Amino acid sequence: MAVPVAFFALFFAYPVAAIVGRGLQVDGAWQLGRIGEVLGRSDILDVLWFTVWQALASTGLTLLIALPGAYVFARFDFPGKQLLRAVVTVPFVLPTVVVGTAFLALVGRGGLLDELWGVRLDTTVWAILLAHVFFNYAVVVRTVGGLWAQLDPRQEEAARVLGAGRFAAWRRVTLPALTPAVAAAALMVFLFTFTSFGVVQILGGPAFATLEVEIYRQTAQVLDLSTAAVLTLVQFAAVGAILAVHARTVRRRETALRLVDPAHTAHRPRGAGQWALLAAVLTTVVLLILAPLAVLVERSLAEGDGPGGYGFTFYEALRSAEASGGTFLVPPLEAVGNSLQYALAATAIALVIGGLAAAALTRKAGRLVRGFDALLMLPLGVSAVTVGFGFLITLDEPPLDLRTSWILVPLAQALVGVPFVVRTMLPVLRAVDVRLREAAAVLGASPLRAWREVDLPLVRRALLVAAGFAFAVSLGEFGATVFIARPDNPTLPVAVARLLGRPGELNYGQAMALSTILMLVCAAALLLLDRLRPDRSAGEF
Repeated sequence: MAVPVAFFALFFAYPVAAIVGRGLQVDGAWQLGRIGEVLGRSDILDVLWFTVWQALASTGLTLLIALPGAYVFARFDFPGKQLLRAVVTVPFVLPTVVVGTAFLALVGRGGLLDELWGVRLDTTVWAILLAHVFFNYAVVVRTVGGLWAQLDPRQEEAARVLGAGRFAAWRRVTLPALTPAVAAAALMVFLFTFTSFGVVQILGGPAFATLEVEIYRQTAQVLDLSTAAVLTLVQFAAVGAILAVHARTVRRRETALRLVDPAHTAHRPRGAGQWALLAAVLTTVVLLILAPLAVLVERSLAEGDGPGGYGFTFYEALRSAEASGGTFLVPPLEAVGNSLQYALAATAIALVIGGLAAAALTRKAGRLVRGFDALLMLPLGVSAVTVGFGFLITLDEPPLDLRTSWILVPLAQALVGVPFVVRTMLPVLRAVDVRLREAAAVLGASPLRAWREVDLPLVRRALLVAAGFAFAVSLGEFGATVFIARPDNPTLPVAVARLLGRPGELNYGQAMALSTILMLVCAAALLLLDRLRPDRSAGEF
């Protein structure tokens, strides 16, 4: 545990504590009264209220739309199911900047809805809610659907034989078994939407702001560090409570269920009702998942060879720094190479730190270890903006003067990748029979050799999957990177955001082209890791 603890202490706890300290300390004295002052402001209360209610609304809407999909993917067998299952997961690994850009191309000014019917939804809460459903649809399908596929359908059939109706049997048998998974999925969706940044920043405009967006505004635009520090503490407390509830829900799910092989539970749709349900889910996937992605690609090619035509003008413009009107010091296309290099370095760091943490969690137990497990998840919910700005003000003096070093970006990205590595490897490591390690030790193998000879062959596929997830999320990290990426080495998400922030059709088209490139890279990584995914218990996203 020593290396992961040191890593998180230095590159997570220290920057966050430094931001909070700088914001709430004056001449070395804590100004705790500032907390009450900030939380008493009407504009801050509006931000808090919007953050909570949009997260609740996004969670409810996601469950309403995605639960039928979870059932279809769990219980039905139809052609193209595995490919479609991978496709609906693509939005989850996409950067939120790309998600916002895709919906901007669909519902924004000059978007598809605007051209066809004169309807614009950007700068409205509906655009934000729909984008959150798009982003989190796979969370419900994978988490709930994976468990649903392994529930023995004979239990529900036995209830119907005993006289229960179809709905009564589902409510009394299946629903109680699914409740922990549904609750876990809902908590994850709530966490992701509660801390939403890129989607709200692009689609919400100045009228809407979550805590994360407001922290960015107070830090980067207003330079009010005391307000940003208070909001960081509020978000930290809220996320800690959410993670505590989530951990309890996951433990209930892991210990309360007996599962069967999912290969024996899926069947071809039977009857008009099931075929209609399948058609409805496929229609939802086309309209909600595929349409924004398709419009994103179409906008990157539109009017390339004149009005109404298509071509690669926007892609070709990415090769020139001058085409962006001074937005970049280098051609925007260089952001592709930068992002790939940063993501590879971040993946290597995340695998080392996450692998050591997962190994420690499988060999030890107790309250201290459970606290360490929760610590590993905090970077997913604590403000990435705070972490990024904290890097700038803490890692600027010897012996850790990293502010001008390229490694700063991969370190920030690795913080987000480590939780995915831990969650992917932990179930597989826990399944390794400890007696195998003990036998290797009795035969004289060192701990390192026992790991290499016993654990590594068993977890190799899980390690590849963890690397795929870490690579995808590192590639799309935006909140911290926007602060620390150098102007001559922008990443893809930062480049997209900068292009969208400047007027002009060429800048907009280049943003669409870069977003399409980023989407294709993320989709390729996802399809690869889906083919490598090891078979293990359901509910593991």
